[in-house]
Amino acid sequence: MKRFLSVRQWLFTLILLTSLSAVTLLCYGHVHADAEFEAFAEDFFLQEATANPIHFHYTIDDAGAYRIDEAQLALPVYRAGDAANDAYALSLLAEKLHAFEDRDLSENDRYLYELLCSYTDALRRTAAYPYFAEPLSPSSGAVAELPILLAEYRLDTVQDIELYLSVLEQIPDYLAGLAVYEREKAQAGLFMSDDTADAVIGQCSALMDRGSLEAGTHFLEDTFTDRLTQLAAQGILTEDEVRSYQAQNDRLLTTVVAPAYDRLADELTLLKGNGRDTCGLAHYAGGREYYEALLCLQTGSSREIADIKRLLYSDLEASYAALQQLVRSDAALRDTFVSEPALLPEMSPEGILEQLRQDMAGIYPQIPADADAAPVNCTVKYVDDSLAPYSAPAFYMTPPVDDLSDNVIYINAADTSGDISLFTTLAHEGYPGHLYQTVYCQRYWAKTGITPLRSVLYYGGFVEGWAMYTELSSYGYAAELAKDAHPEAAAYYTACRLDRQIQLCLYSLLDIAIHYDGISLADVRQILASLGMTNDDTAAAVYRYIAQEPCNYPKYYLGYLEILELKKQAADVWRDDRPTTAAQNDDIDKDPGFLYAFHRFLLENGPADFRTLSERLLPEKND
Repeated sequence: MKRFLSVRQWLFTLILLTSLSAVTLLCYGHVHADAEFEAFAEDFFLQEATANPIHFHYTIDDAGAYRIDEAQLALPVYRAGDAANDAYALSLLAEKLHAFEDRDLSENDRYLYELLCSYTDALRRTAAYPYFAEPLSPSSGAVAELPILLAEYRLDTVQDIELYLSVLEQIPDYLAGLAVYEREKAQAGLFMSDDTADAVIGQCSALMDRGSLEAGTHFLEDTFTDRLTQLAAQGILTEDEVRSYQAQNDRLLTTVVAPAYDRLADELTLLKGNGRDTCGLAHYAGGREYYEALLCLQTGSSREIADIKRLLYSDLEASYAALQQLVRSDAALRDTFVSEPALLPEMSPEGILEQLRQDMAGIYPQIPADADAAPVNCTVKYVDDSLAPYSAPAFYMTPPVDDLSDNVIYINAADTSGDISLFTTLAHEGYPGHLYQTVYCQRYWAKTGITPLRSVLYYGGFVEGWAMYTELSSYGYAAELAKDAHPEAAAYYTACRLDRQIQLCLYSLLDIAIHYDGISLADVRQILASLGMTNDDTAAAVYRYIAQEPCNYPKYYLGYLEILELKKQAADVWRDDRPTTAAQNDDIDKDPGFLYAFHRFLLENGPADFRTLSERLLPEKND
């Protein structure tokens, strides 16, 4: 028998259908918005990754998975006027981003959207000053960076070898483009000083030394041969193929790469005299404004300059007072500090890394396992002697986002002679520093379905601030390791840590003073002399380095202080969830549970700028 719905049943059915339709439309809109944004994010990621074939090779292991023909990628060549077009390109990117402003995105996509907006805004601020950047900086510029990247270029297949040789062939155009940019800088009155130009010219000659190239002993010949030998041992290459590729590499280095370096040196020689004496950005029109924008971009801190100064001054005073108190309470400490004793057990770099992994257990979360349960390996190498004068004390080579199992840390033996220096350096570069943070973040993103775009957004203040945070904590690990054999180790390593903090904080303040306040070399000498550093050559070296590398020290130390500020905020926000004695006494550094939660928060929400991280900590963000 046919049944009819009553009025009440009709109403109920209508309400139900309407509700289901609304939910369906909401879900569709939500999924559709996420799909559009994720497509945009992947496109942005690939554009950034493919802009430079060397960087792409370091970023992506399996190019086919991204439908990229790596052989078609080319080194970026600067063309006249490109710098002035960057601001326009960034404004177009901002317009595309703002199209997602009112869209209903998932939590992960909304967070990435917020990061992209703040990151793009910071880039746009610096792009407004197109000729202040210095791609040929003696300490971190392309001349010194390129050989290091080539020496570590991954060679797993015959195709990789062909790609590598193709990159060598493109270097002349790449360096010629940088010369075009330097000529435009000169026309804008912003060319480097003659001292800086001489340093870069010297690098060109030293790094592509004709004598070692002709003798077949150049490090780019040796490292290439080492990688070919490994492929031959795996049966990928025959001995004849090894010799053939060696000959091609030697020929390209001698007839293509070295002459390109020579031509760049000649261009810089012709441009000498167009720049001022070495000085801070404040001495140029628009320099202070550019410095403010660069400081925000490099450190991820959105604080005003005055607030940054207060934060640094407060830390400097606290560290200086603590060191004075320590020295007064331990009469023998001053002599111990001068003698720089070796108090740690003798360990290899690999042994130190393993020790650090054990030390960090319990207060740092374990690295998530990947789908294949692949181990995380690390090889420690030493910088070639020819690169040592131009290399950092150490650096971590970031692995591809799709293959994190093999990691490399380079050590500059000239700058890590003492046992505590090597120990804390490996904490900075390895565990719990760069290696740990990088692999943890990448695996966490893969596990939770977060787009790899996050890997190409560079937050120097977070990345280096994290590494500095872990480096400084490692002095405590060293003291614990040495205490049984050397009871004096605790005081000595505390003094070493405070001395390191004082130096980095002071240099960060000098960075602001030189580039924003416009102080001179004479002023720097006077400041350092007031702190007992009376060597004029040391003062000149400090002034020259900071003048050539604006925002470098703040990237490390202001980034570290911003992490400490986040830690204080987290302690306040999470206070009710921390019923331990340490929580009640506000001694958060002795509360393992809090430290574990805080480190996990940083790792799963960073890298990011510090304003975004601070907002992420607010209670309403965690409801």
